[in-house]
Amino acid sequence: MATAVTPKSVYSSHLPKTSIFTRRNSMSNAHIPTLPSPLKSLTLTPRRSLLTPLFAAADAEADLASSGSITTFHGFCYVVGNNIDTDQIIPAEHLTLVPSNPDEYRKLGSLALVGLPTASYPVPFVNPGENSSRFSVIIGGDNFGCGSSREHAPVAIGASGARVVVAESYARIFFRNCVATGEVYPVETEEVGIWKECSTGDVVTVDLVGNRLINHTKGKDYKLKPIGDAGPVIEAGGIFAYARKTGMISSTVA
Repeated sequence: MATAVTPKSVYSSHLPKTSIFTRRNSMSNAHIPTLPSPLKSLTLTPRRSLLTPLFAAADAEADLASSGSITTFHGFCYVVGNNIDTDQIIPAEHLTLVPSNPDEYRKLGSLALVGLPTASYPVPFVNPGENSSRFSVIIGGDNFGCGSSREHAPVAIGASGARVVVAESYARIFFRNCVATGEVYPVETEEVGIWKECSTGDVVTVDLVGNRLINHTKGKDYKLKPIGDAGPVIEAGGIFAYARKTGMISSTVA
């Protein structure tokens, strides 16, 4: 695979020169480097559905590029394996939190991926006592988001500050919940095993228009599948926001 040229949006001066990792059992005395806000390094645009026919791909990418919305996400990645289920993303005991309540929304962000086993994932996705993650991109394997249906799963990821998950495949209901809530872009890889070639803490860029994942740390460039018609819905903020934006339903507030 070809070594990618670092885009203008990549600022090496933002990256810490010391390790960003701290094991979960020693977080209280840990120094966590300040990372650039994901929102400051994004340059995204709407995308389309994984099911979009190939002949419609060019039109969808053109829509994204012309929309003026964010089209790239850059920062540290958090790597997980196959079959990451919704209980690992947000355990069931936290489903009483109401995302429309700002305080509870932030609480959901602090709990994102808290169900991952510490033996396999000693580096926490969100540090204890913090509401947001220093990882702006999640990279996973097959069947991401499997298990019970809950909109809280993509909401928790989005509330943590991460806006993109790159995985080999998704549970259908998780993909749909990502689109419905507008919280996360669930992007599929063209090839298998990318999560095995990436490491938590690698610096990556996800280009939604170019359908590329660039691992700057490893010097590798991977192709992604277009997200299709789901992209503009997520970019709008979810299904209801998209319906109002496009005039499908009235935007008048009663």
